[in-house]
Amino acid sequence: MAETGAGLLTAEQVAQFHRDGLLVLRGFYDVAGEVEPIQRDIHKIIGILISQHGLPIRQTPFSPPTFDSGYQELIAHDRRLGGVVYDAVKQIPAFIRFVASEKHDRLTQQIRGTDLPAVAAGGYGIRIDNPHEDKFRANWHQDYPSQFRSLDGLVFWSPLLKLTEELGPLQIAVASHKDGIAPLHTRDPQNAEKTGAYALRLQNEAERIARYQHISPLLAPGDLAILDFLNLHASGQNRGSRSRWSMQIRYFNFREPTGQRIEWAGSFAAGKSIKEIHPELVVD
Repeated sequence: MAETGAGLLTAEQVAQFHRDGLLVLRGFYDVAGEVEPIQRDIHKIIGILISQHGLPIRQTPFSPPTFDSGYQELIAHDRRLGGVVYDAVKQIPAFIRFVASEKHDRLTQQIRGTDLPAVAAGGYGIRIDNPHEDKFRANWHQDYPSQFRSLDGLVFWSPLLKLTEELGPLQIAVASHKDGIAPLHTRDPQNAEKTGAYALRLQNEAERIARYQHISPLLAPGDLAILDFLNLHASGQNRGSRSRWSMQIRYFNFREPTGQRIEWAGSFAAGKSIKEIHPELVVD
């Protein structure tokens, strides 16, 4: 194995990841130094849009617990502006620095035993799951079919606010990665308005996800959940009064054979078709 440098995890944590397909690390990030700068700029972007559109929305001064002040009123006025915020926040320099943190390199090196980790282009962003809005809620899925890059990729998932049951935390099927890639429908018959990765639906979904223990960890800013690209997981249903904000960063391993065979191709964000790269996965 190539030299990969000092690890951030214990041998027991690495073994737990490979057993469960996931690992939760509490307090992994420096909240004041790594997370708060992102929250602060999100607050500013919301403020710009309120001012630009001359809206009578009172935005409270910045504080980390209420960094999204004014956002609910903004999308109540015009839901389209939520899309503007969604596209804007992934371009915040503090977030880009967070994406390319050396910590993510080191985690990928240690978990995958590689000396050549990579950031999945188009595979990072900040999700905003609005209350009672299911159009963009992710069904049960694996990240590999919607990302590709390499079969042993990792998802780094971290919230920007403290999660509660009401906000609909991430649902994770423990050890589901061990059963390989699940066959897929590329259209969701129950939600015709969903497109792209949101429309993917597992074949025999209910039967498949019933095989596993499900957990929904209540993470807080600074916490990190690491998921295997083949782990089954889904967005929780937000039934609260506030949007659920979370960061997703995806890394992969240049040395993994399947990734090399497909030349590290991307999926939806790269304009690639599943039928083009992996026709054997599609059961439409």
